[in-house]
Amino acid sequence: MADDTDAGTPGTPEIPAANGADSSPQVGIIAQYVKDLSFENPNAPRSFQNAAQPQIEVNVNVQARRQGDDVFEVDLKIECIAKGDGQTAFVIDLLYSGLFGLRNIPDEALEPFLVVEAPRILFPFARRIIADASRDGGFPPLLLEPIDFATLYMAQRDAQLDAMEQPVGQA
Repeated sequence: MADDTDAGTPGTPEIPAANGADSSPQVGIIAQYVKDLSFENPNAPRSFQNAAQPQIEVNVNVQARRQGDDVFEVDLKIECIAKGDGQTAFVIDLLYSGLFGLRNIPDEALEPFLVVEAPRILFPFARRIIADASRDGGFPPLLLEPIDFATLYMAQRDAQLDAMEQPVGQA
């Protein structure tokens, strides 16, 4: 019979710490909630008489903050502006947040989780709220395309690195 005390050998189970503490990474969703929701229809009823397909502009922002030991709040802010024939049809502003419990996460993995994985978890719920808000405002449901938060994170990180490498006095 094989000795089960070979922790670290591929294919063998990890032995928990003697005091019962678990040192493996753990992630949990504590809560999800709407922090702020706004729907504006500034040109009603004219906005309903416009037969042209509106142009939709979508802006997304992610922020994360520590709320306590092993607890982080992630805000997913989505702004949608629909314009047609030079006038605004509607504006939706949503600030959807989640509280995440993170334990034993390595420092180098913390930021990528908070700005990539956490918003990816929150997005489907925010997407539904936006679709409902546009429909309840008298328009067809606005179904946002999935967002690649990893690509956005990498682009933002690359832009920050480029800005740091520019000589002083250049913009």
